[in-house]
Amino acid sequence: MTATGRAGGNPLLEEFEFPPFDRIEVEHYQPAFEAAIVEARREIEQVVENAEAPTFENTIAALDRCGRRLERVASIFSNLNSAATNDRMQEVARRVAPLLAAFRHEVHANGELFARIEEAREATPPGDEERRALAEKTRRDFVSGGAHLDEAARGRLREIVIELASLAIEFSERVLGDTNEFVHHVRDEAGLAGLPAGAREAAAMEARRRGEEGWMFTLHAPSYFAFMKYADDRAGRERMFRARASRGFRGNGNDTGEVVKRITSLRLELARLTGFGCHAERVLRDRMAGTPDVVNRFIDELSGHYRPAAKREAAEVFALAAREGTTEPRPWDWSYFSNKLGAELHGADDEVLKPYFQLERVEEGIFDLARRLYGISFAEATGVPRYHEEVRCFKVFDADGGELSLLFLDYFPRQGKEGGAWMTTFREQATGCRPQVSLVMNFTRPTETLPSLLTLDEVTTFLHEFGHALHGMLSRCAYASISGTNVCRDFVELPSQIMEYWVLEKEWLDTWAVHYLTGERIPAGLVERIERAGRFLAGYAGDRQLGLGMLDMAWHSITTPVEEGLPEFERRAMARSGVFPPVEGASVSTAFTHLFSGGYAAGYYGYKWAEVLAADAFSLFRGRGIFDRDTAAAFRREVLERGASAPPDVLYRRFRGAAPSVNALLEREGLLE
Repeated sequence: MTATGRAGGNPLLEEFEFPPFDRIEVEHYQPAFEAAIVEARREIEQVVENAEAPTFENTIAALDRCGRRLERVASIFSNLNSAATNDRMQEVARRVAPLLAAFRHEVHANGELFARIEEAREATPPGDEERRALAEKTRRDFVSGGAHLDEAARGRLREIVIELASLAIEFSERVLGDTNEFVHHVRDEAGLAGLPAGAREAAAMEARRRGEEGWMFTLHAPSYFAFMKYADDRAGRERMFRARASRGFRGNGNDTGEVVKRITSLRLELARLTGFGCHAERVLRDRMAGTPDVVNRFIDELSGHYRPAAKREAAEVFALAAREGTTEPRPWDWSYFSNKLGAELHGADDEVLKPYFQLERVEEGIFDLARRLYGISFAEATGVPRYHEEVRCFKVFDADGGELSLLFLDYFPRQGKEGGAWMTTFREQATGCRPQVSLVMNFTRPTETLPSLLTLDEVTTFLHEFGHALHGMLSRCAYASISGTNVCRDFVELPSQIMEYWVLEKEWLDTWAVHYLTGERIPAGLVERIERAGRFLAGYAGDRQLGLGMLDMAWHSITTPVEEGLPEFERRAMARSGVFPPVEGASVSTAFTHLFSGGYAAGYYGYKWAEVLAADAFSLFRGRGIFDRDTAAAFRREVLERGASAPPDVLYRRFRGAAPSVNALLEREGLLE
């Protein structure tokens, strides 16, 4: 049967070069998933039933090629369910999640297939690094999936993975629901005191969009963060903070407290079934860190530097708050007074910087940075469907003119789009298969009078996500399962974290950062203030990040299900971090999507782990020149192109010539004594 015949009018089941966003309707998704699962099951059966002796090519490589259509359907749906969702999409997600989980469990619990994999793995030559890496990863996946267990244990494991898939969807929907339901409606202009013109205008546009008078602020970035940083209205800041900090913890239909407990309980049971003492042990077996003990020692080591600095910084911020009449500052005061202190000490307030960070110029500067480092170029694509009118698409070319990838860019917040920023793929790289990468962000929108002017944090976020994009676009692996960003979580942030370092480099800023009205280059003195500001409150930021890592490890190191209340559990887990007492009615866990609907369970420490790698790696650029092509070529060759084709510590040593040290990070943040 031809592809068109098999599709039966469903564009998701056709053979296509680009996702056919212009023809996809919500009702196409579930039939596409069901048909693609049937097709993938048939492909796997052919691997199992192969009469030839198991080899790497006819078993492990063949398995890597199975289910390509299913993966494409899933990648399109999952990204749109995060970037452009609605009630109908979410209903499809609830129906499809258990189908996918059941199918993936069915594959990984297949004892006959596992036996072939074991035999093929033994036959894989140890000197063939990439093949060996795929063979080892495939075996680990099947062990984690319970292929070695008896029938009763496999049955229970199946029940667990299906329920966990449904719970992850439920968690995400409830958090988004609580986020979307809240609005801070300002009716009197006096309530806008302190807010810059751009934030006011954006809030007025939001009110008009909702058919209301006045100004409306939401819990989405950048609306929330602008209000918390600039609004003189302390009661308004408290209201906004409490709304965001209590998402999933309000006792309404979006409450996630019991979902969190159920997820962590099931993860513990899954770990026990597969031979581990806790979920963290199960996860970290496949990470650079290796064990919970290593992670906890890493967190403790860095906490010894960040915690004292955070306390010193908090004392300075609190002193400023007291001078201005706030003698008992609370968390909703932090952004407001720390921003004032930063402006006082360094004169690098976001409102001073934003005129130099027009989105179009930032994009141009980042594209040019990629050209300088890696020789790649970008050309806006025509004739490629987009899933939303605001999405842009670029073809990416290598220095020799060969096409490398397709890059989608989705910049602005809107209803139906999750907060934050992320990179995903619509197609993974493999031999004969060019990747298609998407970056989704929530940047400051243009208004009726202003272009999109980004904050320093937003420029840093763009660089971070673009680093992930480079990892996906420059991949040169034979097998999709280990290409691009399909690497362990504590390594995947290295390509993104290292890109952030250019935001503080005057030599790069001078190539593109000009005032959007006057065309004046960003002044040298302002760049110096940016550099100082980059170290401002590094202790507080690091302490907070480590606190979240402590909470993650606490949830996933449990050996019995948690029965106490979430606030009590969180206070014990995060006792060694934070500068404020707990806020009644607030919970971190109930909206911690990284852990409970994302892929960072027992892996949140990985952000800081990768920061160490990135700081150490960038020190090589700093020593040789921030545009040094030889250093960039080595980073591309040993990190960006290699995916998981070799152990990450091996790849890093090949690039850097030595193991990483924490000293570069501590020095950068002014914490090295």
